[in-house]
Amino acid sequence: MSRRFPFPIPTGWFAVAYSKDLAVGQVVALRAFAKDLVLFRTEDGAANVLDAHCPHLGAHLGHGGKVEGNAVVCPFHAWSFDGSGQCTNIPYGDKIPKRATVKSWLVQEKNGHIFVWHDLAGRAPDWEIPDLPEVGSEAWTEPRMSTWTVKSCNQEMAENQVDTAHFHYVHGAAEMPKTASERQGHLLVSKSTTAMTTPAGRVDGHLEVNAWGFGFSTTRFVGLVETFLMASALPIDEETVQLSFAFTVRDIGKGITGGVGKAFMAEIRRQLEQDIPIWENKVYVDPPLLCDGDGPIGIFRVWSKQFYPSDEAIAAATAAAAK
Repeated sequence: MSRRFPFPIPTGWFAVAYSKDLAVGQVVALRAFAKDLVLFRTEDGAANVLDAHCPHLGAHLGHGGKVEGNAVVCPFHAWSFDGSGQCTNIPYGDKIPKRATVKSWLVQEKNGHIFVWHDLAGRAPDWEIPDLPEVGSEAWTEPRMSTWTVKSCNQEMAENQVDTAHFHYVHGAAEMPKTASERQGHLLVSKSTTAMTTPAGRVDGHLEVNAWGFGFSTTRFVGLVETFLMASALPIDEETVQLSFAFTVRDIGKGITGGVGKAFMAEIRRQLEQDIPIWENKVYVDPPLLCDGDGPIGIFRVWSKQFYPSDEAIAAATAAAAK
């Protein structure tokens, strides 16, 4: 357990890659959820994630492994494993041992992301990330991607969306946004009124953030142009997160979209990179000492609790997996 943060890696759907970055037959070594994993796309087009190490003699399937048909082949002795983690072939053996399996992770591919379900208590998903109308629409520009690795945890980083005061004192916003948040089960909806300074002058806008747990969120901004941001936050371990942004703008033509989109994305990057040194050096305070201008941090913290299984549930799942 981390000394900076009093909670484990949370439950939820987490994006391990963009769909466009995994070709048929490609094998990728991953580090996520404090585990070594392997991601591969089989010849039928399905993305799969398994624990990384072959149960035979421990080789990492993601370093030198290859796809043959609908299985990944170990680089050491050519044992093959399908997307369920079952060994399907040992080229020099007549009988496959019953224990020749590796853990398979539940994968969903949507919105241009490859998502993996994580739950320390071993529970199946009870919610999904919806299909988003902006993704793949000709009315929106091609997404621009950016990625950062941050020494923090998902909850600390996600809390920024409801911390209204920091927008003025960290990011220099002329006005602190007025934010209201509503808990809708696993979904947190936060709506804000904002003002931005642009070369064309002040732009008043409306911002809505939808967070599906700690792994994936969307931000929609309506102002000079409509902008849309998908943010994925993958826990590499208890104190490291890979944060990825995919940003797009509604294409209104007239030479406006490209310039405004680039400027808006640059501003988002600027603010994010101002947050990083604070995230990487702060500790989690519970209970927080809040005042009336801090925004709906209390609502956020109540919502956050659902993504951490009880110690008893984690212990039971760990014992079952060891059998």
